[in-house]
Amino acid sequence: MKIRSFVMAALLIMTASVLAQRSGGANAGQTEAAAGQPVVMPAGGLTWVDLDPAGAPGVKVAPLWGDHTTGAFGAFFKLPAGFAAPVHTHTHDMKVVFLSGTYLQAPEGKAEFRLGPGSYLMQPGGNYRHTTSCSADADCVFFVESGGAFDMKVAAPVKTPDPGPQRARQARSRTLRAPRG
Repeated sequence: MKIRSFVMAALLIMTASVLAQRSGGANAGQTEAAAGQPVVMPAGGLTWVDLDPAGAPGVKVAPLWGDHTTGAFGAFFKLPAGFAAPVHTHTHDMKVVFLSGTYLQAPEGKAEFRLGPGSYLMQPGGNYRHTTSCSADADCVFFVESGGAFDMKVAAPVKTPDPGPQRARQARSRTLRAPRG
C-alpha cells in the first residue's frame, strides 16, 4: 500500500511538472527557460507550510509552482484527519486529484459525496456553496491546480423566514391542546 501511494505521488509530481511548464506558470517558465530541464520535486523534499493557522488550523500546503496567495498555482494540500470547514465558496475553479485519505464534500442542499485516492474533482468557483471535511481515520492529501489565487469565503447561513410572534403562538397552542373525546 505504501509503495502504491509513493508511485501515485511520484506520477502526480511528474504530471504537475509537465502541466506547470506547459501552463507557463510564473515559476515554471523561469525554471524551464533557465535550465531547459524537467522540474523534479521528490515527495520527501516538499516544503509544507501552514495555509491559514487562524482560519484553517492544521491545514498545510506544499507549493509546486505559482503562488497560491496571488494567482495561478499548483500545490499539494493536506487536511488533518477529522478536519471540517463550514459552508463556504472559492473565487476560482479548482482541479483536484486525491492522493490519500477520504475527502468529504457536501454541496449546500445536496447529498455529501466521498472521494478517495485516485479520484478527481473539478470544483467550480463563484457561488458553489459547500462544506469540506476529511474523515477521521487519515489525513487527506490532494493536488490542486487553479488559474487564480486560493481563497475560502465562509458563507453566511441561509436565513429562514421568521414566522412572527402570532404564528408561533398559534403553533404552540395547536400542539398543547388535549384531544377531545
